[in-house]
Amino acid sequence: MGSYEKIFKAYDIRGIVPDELDEQVAESVGAAFVRLTGAPSLVTVHDMRTSSRPLAEAFARGAAAQGADVIEGGLGSTDMLYYASGSLGMPGAMITASHNPAKYNGIKLCREGARPVGADTGLTELRDSAARGLPPSHGTPGVIVQRDLLSGYAAHLKKLVDLSAIRPLTVAVDAGNGMAGHTVPKVFAGLPLTVVPLYFELDGTFPNHEANPIEPQNLRDLQRAVIDSEADIGLAFDGDADRCFVVDEHGHIVSPSVLTALIAVRELAREPGAAVIHNLITSRAVPEIITEHGGTPVRTRVGHSFIKARMAETGAVFGGEHSGHFYFRDFWYADSGMLAALHVLAALGEQQAPLSEILAGYGRYVATGEINSEVADQAGATDRVRAEFASRPGVTADELDGLTITGDGWWFNLRPSNTEPLLRLNLEAGEEDTMLRLRDEVLGIVRG
Repeated sequence: MGSYEKIFKAYDIRGIVPDELDEQVAESVGAAFVRLTGAPSLVTVHDMRTSSRPLAEAFARGAAAQGADVIEGGLGSTDMLYYASGSLGMPGAMITASHNPAKYNGIKLCREGARPVGADTGLTELRDSAARGLPPSHGTPGVIVQRDLLSGYAAHLKKLVDLSAIRPLTVAVDAGNGMAGHTVPKVFAGLPLTVVPLYFELDGTFPNHEANPIEPQNLRDLQRAVIDSEADIGLAFDGDADRCFVVDEHGHIVSPSVLTALIAVRELAREPGAAVIHNLITSRAVPEIITEHGGTPVRTRVGHSFIKARMAETGAVFGGEHSGHFYFRDFWYADSGMLAALHVLAALGEQQAPLSEILAGYGRYVATGEINSEVADQAGATDRVRAEFASRPGVTADELDGLTITGDGWWFNLRPSNTEPLLRLNLEAGEEDTMLRLRDEVLGIVRG
């Protein structure tokens, strides 16, 4: 079971192809997923990596061998899988490694209605079942059929955001050779948008830059394109297009916390008093703004399965993460980078002010953004940071998710990646000199 234990993470499956994840593993997971859910049918979608279609077909074979019918949606984004699961009322599997390098692939799973499957909600049981292997079903094998899901997905998103009154906009879009190159043209069709496309060609080798917009270097081409084309806004998506990052008209990167606050205000205007989820790494400005607009902020740990579960518990109308994931109650509590992008385009297009002016009131603090450090002993490095800071006067520590240290006018969180040998640092303060001083001190301890 060693290889299975390695590739099963907290809320998805991810590993190097074919050494850790191959068609045999995918077929076993497909079979075990049918046993786990008991579903008579399920849906699959896959990204543009060269290994994705074979893995999706293997997953479908395993599911069909256990008697489940399979709808193959083909190429699509992760949020298209959630649309399919929600609208069709069946479990689903997305074959993708998201922003990971080309040598990786993975499987994201959801139950009927896009409900999450994580370590505490069936993923551990699924791992053990797949590792043991399942005998073929003695019943009739399921039927595998192909179906276009893109048209319905695009139409559904545009029903959730009113774009009828927006002014003409020039929008630069960096698809990163990922699935946004497939979905953006369909979703944006018919809207008063002039698109400046970057890297729309589907290519799982990522020849231009990593499809990971949380890293600032991966946004440089978009920033340049916004300036050169005099665009009103720039949008960047990750490999499976479930995350969206924004660049304003000056080429400045917009914090996902600012976008969380903006979309929260829009959703609270539609549903006053609602709960809004934010993870513990979003800016402290987010709960402040939610409260100021009559909402109830709910703090939670990082990760889509945790946030979706908390949203369902609280009935929250919206949720946002520092990583560019945005969740919507009316989208089956699932995350959609494209739906977030449509909200920002609506907010911009409904008035004449530039994006930077619209967003000026949503950023109140100075933050590092996410800084990754490759560390062999993640627990040891975290312990060193805890020992250095936790005993200082006026400083508190909590471990809801990783290590969060809070002082007078500043805070930082240090947490291990669920998919890579990294420690992730996020730090925020009221003044830049405080932020820079603390950043350097923490990184010095982490990196030795």
